[in-house]
Amino acid sequence: QVKKQCDQKLLIRMKTECVPCSLNLETQCPAGYTKITNGTGIPDCRYYLEIKTHILSFPGCRHHCMKEIEQPECCQGHWGPDCMGK
Repeated sequence: QVKKQCDQKLLIRMKTECVPCSLNLETQCPAGYTKITNGTGIPDCRYYLEIKTHILSFPGCRHHCMKEIEQPECCQGHWGPDCMGK
């Protein structure tokens, strides 16, 4: 039995929205994603507050999330939707 399908595993990474670090403990990743940071997350961003006519920028935190998906792919020498041989 020749293996026709060689699915690829893909890692998708994303970051949550930047918020005040003290509020970031409760932040969840979107459905299907796993949080790979903990506590208040990573303090690598800035968030903005509009106060009357001014926009102020503050240092904030965000979490990094990842999800693993399988991408269907045919093995070498196979092709098409059913991964047929040559």
